[in-house]
Amino acid sequence: MELKISVPELVNLIKEIQKKPARIYEMVSMNVQKEVGQYLSGLMDAELTHHSGRQKYERLAGRRNHHNGGYQRIFCIKGIGEVGVKVPRDRSGAFQTQVLPKSKQYEERIAEDVSVMYLTGISTRTLSLLSKRLIGRSISHEEVSKASRELKESVERWRNRDLSKEQIKYLYVDGVNFTMRTGKNVEAVPVLAAIGGATDDGTKLVVGLQSGDKESATTWREFFRDLKSRGLDGSLVKLGIMDGLSGLEKVFKEMELGWRIMKVGKVHPHLPLYQIYTK
Repeated sequence: MELKISVPELVNLIKEIQKKPARIYEMVSMNVQKEVGQYLSGLMDAELTHHSGRQKYERLAGRRNHHNGGYQRIFCIKGIGEVGVKVPRDRSGAFQTQVLPKSKQYEERIAEDVSVMYLTGISTRTLSLLSKRLIGRSISHEEVSKASRELKESVERWRNRDLSKEQIKYLYVDGVNFTMRTGKNVEAVPVLAAIGGATDDGTKLVVGLQSGDKESATTWREFFRDLKSRGLDGSLVKLGIMDGLSGLEKVFKEMELGWRIMKVGKVHPHLPLYQIYTK
């Protein structure tokens, strides 16, 4: 970034900074936003050039499609704020840029942050105020709801993913409580969790999460049935590791998961999960 400033301008700038010290950071931010906007606009111009097979203002025999102006758009980027870009058009109207997501006013990382904050209990009003201060624009109630809905949909796709290709040999099973939003309230929700030890190198992955009473054999039975319906091969599971939750051991054996069960006793806080001491 090149900075050009005359001596009189520098003197005026120093006087302005003395009155309002934060002004210099505002100016730097504005400069960065301008540079980023120009960079993104240049990327989209190059993208259209590749799409049409010709440079801007270039005319080639036999090719009718070419650059056809563009339109201004505002896009919000995490850590930078709102930037102004010019999205180019082609004559045929077939060009669709991949640089900026269609019909989105801000990048995906902002949507993820907003939805996570909302699900942890922050109200839409507070989120709107925070977003104005942090990213330069207010996030509306509708945008928060949409971001939250998209996050829930992606989580559900992950939660119901196929497990048939996973070579699960060990299962760490437990019930945990997560603080989450349910309707208009925020409360602790019990969740059944299973972490699988896959492959010979000890790689671990979360294979299942499901809300339910951790003391209920019925909910554990439903949980394990869901894992098996998603492709978990019970014949490969050699070991189940769990505490003394009521009914859990019985259901684990009933569902033909594992041939050995290790009950967790006292685990040293500085040791990894797989170093377990039995009672």
